[in-house]
Amino acid sequence: MKFVIIGGDAAGMSAASRTKRNRPEFEVIVLEQSQDVSYSACGMPYNIADPERSMEDLVVRRAEVFIEKNKINLLTGHRVTRIDRKAGKVMGVTRDNQDFTMAYDALLIATGARPHVPDVSGIDLPGVMPLKSLDHGKKIKAFIDENKVQKAVIAGMGYIGLEMCEALRARGISVDMIKPGPVFLPWMTPELSRVVADEVTANGVNLYCGEAITAIESVGDGGLMVVGEQRKLLTDLVISASGVTPCSELAVEAGLKTGIAGAVAVDAMMRTSDDRIYAAGDCADAIHVVTGDKCWIPLALRANRAGWAVADNVCGKEIRLQGVVGTAVFKVFNMQVARTGLCLQEAREAGFDPAEVVIKSRSKAHSHPGSAMIHVSMVGDKKTGRLLGAQMVGTDGVAHRINAPAVALHAGMGVADFIQCDLGYAPPFGPVWDPVLTVANQLIKKL
Repeated sequence: MKFVIIGGDAAGMSAASRTKRNRPEFEVIVLEQSQDVSYSACGMPYNIADPERSMEDLVVRRAEVFIEKNKINLLTGHRVTRIDRKAGKVMGVTRDNQDFTMAYDALLIATGARPHVPDVSGIDLPGVMPLKSLDHGKKIKAFIDENKVQKAVIAGMGYIGLEMCEALRARGISVDMIKPGPVFLPWMTPELSRVVADEVTANGVNLYCGEAITAIESVGDGGLMVVGEQRKLLTDLVISASGVTPCSELAVEAGLKTGIAGAVAVDAMMRTSDDRIYAAGDCADAIHVVTGDKCWIPLALRANRAGWAVADNVCGKEIRLQGVVGTAVFKVFNMQVARTGLCLQEAREAGFDPAEVVIKSRSKAHSHPGSAMIHVSMVGDKKTGRLLGAQMVGTDGVAHRINAPAVALHAGMGVADFIQCDLGYAPPFGPVWDPVLTVANQLIKKL
């Protein structure tokens, strides 16, 4: 078996390593266009915040380890440009502009996602940078150090943008954030969204929602002007954080089916519309467990898990992935923000008859030192009583608490069933009635 993998990050290297463990006799070849493989992309904002840390700290395993220890034929600097499905070959070019052709018995497309780049003049100016790859992180950190950056504008207010606003403030850099949408966190219950927005602005960040960028201009000696619909923002650095899009062009050009958001369409075994070709990671779609519909939610755990599934299937052990519920957590300054499943609007759009409850509780027993306010929302379906989603924000006890409703969603539990869950209790960790149980008790009354 000759197993070729396009892309050497989470999904690609997970698939490669597991295949060699399962079937050492298989020939596994990874074609990676950059020089970096197996690194913690999620850690980049925190690394940028610390001028003493090297970006190399984020490398989990170096290419030579995969080559020497795992016996994977890992070829960096190899960019695939075409897939010939009929011939069972991929073609591409190396960093030295040498053409190559590689035959395959099985193929994995693990090309990930790329930053969404706004279509405005000046987006390619020096000092305007996205943050997606390790190379992006290195360039941003070097730019800050070499240019003694004092002001930054972040275009976008998603996970990466919010993590970067904290990182830049930790470096003493003033930050403006701007986005075209009128709502700060559109997927979050308004009451909880306001709590997060207040935390951001309390740390000296200016938020400009509902204002699109029309141009970015070069001014003075290396300065930049971000031109919005209502204001102009003078800055030294622009971080483009307007989301990502799946890198599915190779699949499209090869005639493979794509679906939601243009991601490569796969089944539960991660097979594309060609049985010899798989797709995994941020370039591929998934099934949403709550709705049963296809979705595209590019997160790290799914990428690693999907890479393992591909490896098992290539090796002849049939594995089918259940799907995702979109569980995510991030930190912005002192606030922890978490979600799982559907918000109220998403539940309506999916055809449910949803109800929502928002409560305020404590992260620990009320008399215990360090107890902090925690805001929790929960959504359920009036017709079936089914749990549909939960969100929470607070300075303590959020990041792992979201996992209880996430597991309940995977189990298809009703709100009434969730109320009966035997959750752990001790004063240092929560009240007798955990906040997720309190909100469920309130929600059942609405249902």
